[in-house]
Amino acid sequence: MAKFNLVYHDIKTKIDEGIYKTNALLPSENALAQLYGASRDTIRRALARLRDEGFIQSQRGKGSVVINQQQYTFPVSGVVSYHELAARLNLNAKTTLIEKTKTKLPAKVFASIDAGAKAIPVTKLVRVRTVNDEPVIIDTDYLDATVIPDIPDKAATHSIYAYFEDELKLSIAYSKKEITVEKATPRDQELLHLTASDPIVVIRSVSSLEDTTQFQYTESRHRADRFRFQEFARRS
Repeated sequence: MAKFNLVYHDIKTKIDEGIYKTNALLPSENALAQLYGASRDTIRRALARLRDEGFIQSQRGKGSVVINQQQYTFPVSGVVSYHELAARLNLNAKTTLIEKTKTKLPAKVFASIDAGAKAIPVTKLVRVRTVNDEPVIIDTDYLDATVIPDIPDKAATHSIYAYFEDELKLSIAYSKKEITVEKATPRDQELLHLTASDPIVVIRSVSSLEDTTQFQYTESRHRADRFRFQEFARRS
């Protein structure tokens, strides 16, 4: 592993473990170079990666400041399950299933990203995601009953994508998504411990299989104070 990556991982670990706390200044580049026995160029590369990934912010004349890590970065553009994401980010996460019912798809909810959505039979899953025992997300999934007739409760509280791919042998290909900011509903307030004035980040998505079959409609409601979206963009 390149030296700058070793430095990056060590500093990131110290941020994750609270050794470098929110709003604290990291040691200077010279001090870090001495600490790690590395060149200043190596330190700058490590700090640049930490900055790009949202762990620190450079402040002119001061140095690098640790950013609030009580927000959780969710990749909006990717197709990834919450279970996979929590494992990737080493989150102390838990999923609680609060509803599983047979119903019809509320097509109007997803009309802006799927104008052809119809009130098809679906299995509805409502799950609350907690991180460090704090509720941060309400996920409501509508699963096309012709593709997924039912789903075990154990899979619903673990990883539905693992169930889809490993047990049902489905090939998940892509997802269309939109992000809005809305007022917290009474249910949001109850499940996420919010007030009526708190905003909610809402991600609605329609996911498809390789054969283009749309099988999953999701409304994911995030506490705004615990949500951070990051994307990498390159000017062409």
